[in-house]
Amino acid sequence: MRRHWLLVGACGWVLLILMFVSKFINFSFRIPGDFGGRTDMFVWTMPSVTTKLPSVQWPDKGASQPYILSSVSPSVVDPIDWQSVNEKRLELLTTVCRNSSLWNLTHTTVRKFVLDRIFVCDKHKILFCQTPKVGNTQWKKVLIVLNGKFSKVEAIPENMVHDHERNGLPRLSSMTDKEIHQRLNTYFKFFIVRDPFERLISAFKDKFMKNPRFEPWYKHDIAPAIIRKYRKSHQDDVESVGLQFEDFVRYLGDKPGRQHLDRQFGDHIIHWLTYAELCAPCDISYNVVGHHETLEFDAPYILKAAGIADLVSYPNIPPGITRYNRTKVERYFTGISQRDVRRLYAHFQGDFSLFDYQRPAFLLD
Repeated sequence: MRRHWLLVGACGWVLLILMFVSKFINFSFRIPGDFGGRTDMFVWTMPSVTTKLPSVQWPDKGASQPYILSSVSPSVVDPIDWQSVNEKRLELLTTVCRNSSLWNLTHTTVRKFVLDRIFVCDKHKILFCQTPKVGNTQWKKVLIVLNGKFSKVEAIPENMVHDHERNGLPRLSSMTDKEIHQRLNTYFKFFIVRDPFERLISAFKDKFMKNPRFEPWYKHDIAPAIIRKYRKSHQDDVESVGLQFEDFVRYLGDKPGRQHLDRQFGDHIIHWLTYAELCAPCDISYNVVGHHETLEFDAPYILKAAGIADLVSYPNIPPGITRYNRTKVERYFTGISQRDVRRLYAHFQGDFSLFDYQRPAFLLD
């Protein structure tokens, strides 16, 4: 009789232990108290590579083929099988996210800063994470139409797209903890990436050279601060010469040293932060990661996979405009020391690895 009760007791303990351990089989993370003043538990899941998205009908095989950057060399991919391209991208993302040697470069706490980057379309259950300098303006237009603010993309005034008081695009950070949790776990989620160095060149040109939207703080506040700290020679007049790409590279490669400046610059730094810092791809399970270089195929695939292809069209993409331009990259990096380029690459190595962008050996070796 005693053995019977001992056996029953042992079984009970085993069940309790199994119940306790099962609570921790799935990792979890906390949203820091900097949004809403509260701390809630969020389920942490690696991006799924088994999710079956709708199959997409593509042009005939005779149509022009895009180039996909790989760790070895660009390879031609059949656009008819774009779903498998996305699955391979997510599979690589998952693998790199688990690489402990790159952990600090690929993982980001999902705090208010990240949630501010994610735009919501509740009507069609879509979340879009904004990664500047990869054609985000057009995707915002798509979401504005889906949210009912305008009937077609072409009718949206350019000055309204980035006016978040008027464009009708809520940010995920504006919602309650429960609403955030529910959307992150059930909505279709996507973002777009681009070769990291080419994106930095685009940010530099847009903010410090052309500045088409007239944002004077880049030239009048941010540029002088970077020059004072990172220009080797201060003999040149700051106002007449302005920020040089070499100054910009030196600033970006000095991750520990530029933290004080970044706090001063505030959210303006989103144009050159890493994709990991902006969208937390290792900590939020995205359905699709599109590539700027193959946007002519990624855009229709995303619309089809999100179930909105019959409701809205992505704006026309001029031929060749999204292709990687090695000549331009080489031109901008000419004259910059290999030491500074290597520091820059070390900071963006996580992005290169997560999204299968080729290591720029022509700059580093």
